[in-house]
Amino acid sequence: MRPIEKGVAPNTYTDYRDAIADLEDRLGRFCSYCERPLKIGLAVEHVAPKELRPDLALVWENFLLACLNCNSVKGEKVVSIDGVLWPDIHNTLLALAYLKGGFVKVAKGLHSVVDRRARALIDLVGLDRHKAKGWPKPARRDQRWRDREEAWAAAELCRDFFESSGGSDKALGLVVVTAKGYGFFSVWFFVFASHSLVKRALIDAFPSTAATCFNSSGAPIRRPGSVL
Repeated sequence: MRPIEKGVAPNTYTDYRDAIADLEDRLGRFCSYCERPLKIGLAVEHVAPKELRPDLALVWENFLLACLNCNSVKGEKVVSIDGVLWPDIHNTLLALAYLKGGFVKVAKGLHSVVDRRARALIDLVGLDRHKAKGWPKPARRDQRWRDREEAWAAAELCRDFFESSGGSDKALGLVVVTAKGYGFFSVWFFVFASHSLVKRALIDAFPSTAATCFNSSGAPIRRPGSVL
């Protein structure tokens, strides 16, 4: 999951829905949880549900962007903010592993406390739902796993072209444009795990990716001041 940096509130709001344009300007038109790209259909998502915390209903720090599926699965679940990892607070890219075929699971080697919070994040929005046997089943219209699978296939094709071109500027530009079109930042990051130049380009290309969550080679590191 792409770690993000929303920055300070650009406006004050009398209706939380008025924040959608500001969130899209800051973060791009991508779901903050599953990372799918959507030109329409994104919604202002309340980290702490507004029904449970009406005092936070208009607070910028409580906003993320969510697609219909992530928003629906999360619903009004009672969530301990300290019991879950969040893309605007932690380096969530370190918490999750993305696999060929559209699979998502908790990364290996996490501290037990962080591991529990990573599992809570996956459960919160059903990020591991997949049609494959043995995985939590998605709703019929939940195609997040399929979209990730398609993004992975596109990323592999781009990686092959990038490598065969000797890492040319033209190939790098194609990778970035294609990645932004397909979305799923984390999928591209995993496919290009051994290519520092591409990882740095992806960090720069996706709006408000938290630069402090990566070293100079593009490797993810713990976010300063965070448990992850």
